[in-house]
Amino acid sequence: MRTPALAWRQLRRDLAAGDVRILFAALVLAVVAVTAVGFVTDRAERALAIEANRLLGGDVVVRGDAPIEGALREAAGASGLRQTETMEFQTMIRAGEDLQLGDLRGLGEGFPLRGAFRIVEAAGGVERDAPAVPAQGTLWMSQAGAETLGARIGDRIGIGESQLRLAALVVQEPDAALDYFNVAPKVFLNLADVPATGLVQEGSRIRYRLVVAGQADAVERFTGIARESLARGQRLETAQDARPEIRSALDRAGRFLGLAALVSVVLAAVAVAMAARRHSERHLSGTAVMRCLGASQRTLVGIHVGELILLGLAACTAGVLIAFALQWGVGRWLQQALGIDIPGAGLLPALQGYGVGLTVLLAFGAPPVLALRRVPALRVLRRDLDPAEPSAWLVALAGIAGLGALLWWKAGSATLGLTMLAGITATLAVLALLAWLLIVVVRRLRTRLRGSLRYGLANVSRRAGTSIAQVSALGLGLMALLLLTFVRTDLLDRWQRSLAADAPNRFIVNVQQDQLDPLRGFMRARGLDEPALYPMIRGRLSAHNGQPVSGGDYAEEGERARRRADREFNLSMADALREDNAVTAGEFWDGRTPEAPELSVEEGFAQSLGWKLGDTVAFDIAGQAFEARVTSLRKVDWESFRPNFFVLASPGALDGYSASWITAVSVPPQHAGFTRDLLAQFPNLSVVDVDAVLKQVRSTADQVSLVVQVVFWFSMAAGVLVLLAAISASQDERLLEGGVMRVLGGSRRQLRLAQASEFAAIGLLSGLVAAIAASVLSGVIATRVFDLPWTANWRLAAIGGGIGMLAALLAGLFATRKVLDAPPSVTLRELQG
Repeated sequence: MRTPALAWRQLRRDLAAGDVRILFAALVLAVVAVTAVGFVTDRAERALAIEANRLLGGDVVVRGDAPIEGALREAAGASGLRQTETMEFQTMIRAGEDLQLGDLRGLGEGFPLRGAFRIVEAAGGVERDAPAVPAQGTLWMSQAGAETLGARIGDRIGIGESQLRLAALVVQEPDAALDYFNVAPKVFLNLADVPATGLVQEGSRIRYRLVVAGQADAVERFTGIARESLARGQRLETAQDARPEIRSALDRAGRFLGLAALVSVVLAAVAVAMAARRHSERHLSGTAVMRCLGASQRTLVGIHVGELILLGLAACTAGVLIAFALQWGVGRWLQQALGIDIPGAGLLPALQGYGVGLTVLLAFGAPPVLALRRVPALRVLRRDLDPAEPSAWLVALAGIAGLGALLWWKAGSATLGLTMLAGITATLAVLALLAWLLIVVVRRLRTRLRGSLRYGLANVSRRAGTSIAQVSALGLGLMALLLLTFVRTDLLDRWQRSLAADAPNRFIVNVQQDQLDPLRGFMRARGLDEPALYPMIRGRLSAHNGQPVSGGDYAEEGERARRRADREFNLSMADALREDNAVTAGEFWDGRTPEAPELSVEEGFAQSLGWKLGDTVAFDIAGQAFEARVTSLRKVDWESFRPNFFVLASPGALDGYSASWITAVSVPPQHAGFTRDLLAQFPNLSVVDVDAVLKQVRSTADQVSLVVQVVFWFSMAAGVLVLLAAISASQDERLLEGGVMRVLGGSRRQLRLAQASEFAAIGLLSGLVAAIAASVLSGVIATRVFDLPWTANWRLAAIGGGIGMLAALLAGLFATRKVLDAPPSVTLRELQG
């Protein structure tokens, strides 16, 4: 009991004297940075997940070709869940004299459980969220469908045996972004009106949907039950089944938030390492006195490590509380800015804050503290004797391994974790080497320098170990912040480019061979760009490497692989690779026509079905067999909103098979009659209006961008504070020397110029290396983790390096201002006493 009591007494004394305030402040700021970013990240990720579920109309959906009853219906009625249902089928829709095949959707009360329909209830009216499903006796119609049929609000629309009034046009629907190849005009009506249409009969091809939403744990339980209870003809859908454009934005946002958390861990390690070094140096003399009085090494270790643990628990608690208060304010603002509900803070970020804080403290604070037990008693008389503790290196190595595990854990990605570890190691090595070279150069040049500049640069070389540590810590911290800046810039630029205002907003499907030239002429006559047309051949997978396959063979690979093997999908041919496709393995046939048919497959599609380079794959195309060898894998940029295909065949490989053509065009808003005019000239075509999908994707990307920016600026602010603490933690020697200079008659101006030259040299070197390292590392992360094209932005790197140097200069001058403000006698007495 005596040792813990001594540890507590020493902590109280050190806090009162100010000896551990820097370490305490650095640790609090480190925990605030990690925990606050964790809180905001956790809440933002859950908010975006809920927002993504708007694409389904709920949290999870079960689809079936028969009414969904039994165990699934019972599970949906569990506590914490809400449920509703819909019916979908195709039927003829009559508006006046026009008759068109339409997509009919009967909506149950309460649908959607997530998100909302955006409707317009009068010509030229204002968009608004629909408060409920259509009232009985009325219906809604998609804007594109109304344009195709020439229907207006208030018209009577014939559906089977019923006549219903068109009450509103749907501008955006909750699940539009799941699959926009629903080419028929859409009609929405109350589920209670469906029986009166007389369309639900034996043999009708109706798709039933059970939609469920609720508390996260309840939804998770339902999902588990549903996966085990699915019957034939039923399948489960989550937000992961959304369009690739939506998934891409959400996935990249999650990876960026993980990167922000990684940066916070790095900054925490920098600050605590520097502050712990100062803490141990301040205890050297006191420990030597205790050795003279007979204190054992075990007692010294117990006192100092005990103090460290108590300090860590107190600092972590303070940091978590501050972080909670900060994230509460940020969460309130973010909720208003996004216009969505954000879940409350969870417990995990707080536990992570304690874990990161204590791990970093013990990893970087324990080694110098353990070295205190080896302090020679003679140091009471000779201040030049410093302790040497071999076991401290083992603790340091274990601590670094712990930091690596933390980085891996916070990354959520093996590639991101390894990249950060490699980047940190390489950056530290380069920084230490260049700092040593700077010291060598300064030692040779300082005799040629005069005045304050000579004194300031001499300080760099005089304290070689301190200068190397300072440059390494400062450079690593700046590299982390610049890395976050570069990746964030690339990420936001990418979203802005991919969602340009002129993105294609109409897909034209079912174009026949003899309509290619007339369609091009139609587009030219209206001043629109000539469309790029792509052949589309429907095929079903029949064999892999000579073995017949079906969906049941992919049960172990998951629901998505099973569906892909079961359904028909689109094959196409291409002479050359477009810029939104990139070969990742194998060789594409660019510029040549292979002797035997070859296939290029999207890499994720190939992985889900177990296809590899060299495999042969066979398809059934309208009763005809087609077989080819996989010779390349591709990465597809789905955000281009251009027709893309999972499987491309080499030129001529699919000649002779029945094909239609598809294209995507950008139609300006002033061409309001485009779809009607096109269908009047080409009645067989199907026009898919994806404006609603684009709005959904842009809305999601905008929300994700705002979350990314909030987390970025929050990390930057916390990082600047942590860097300031790291710089402040190594200033005792400068304060001592400044006090001596003041006693010898040095002026404030001379001292300030000397300090400025020292910090400018350290900041210039740190900023330069940090900018180069961040540029290279951001390129690796952008291409390998975020799937973004990357080009080195040396202008941004130069600006970042300059800002880093300026930040180091200002922070250093701010941290050492005490030497100018305090009387020299006070400074010398505090540091020597």
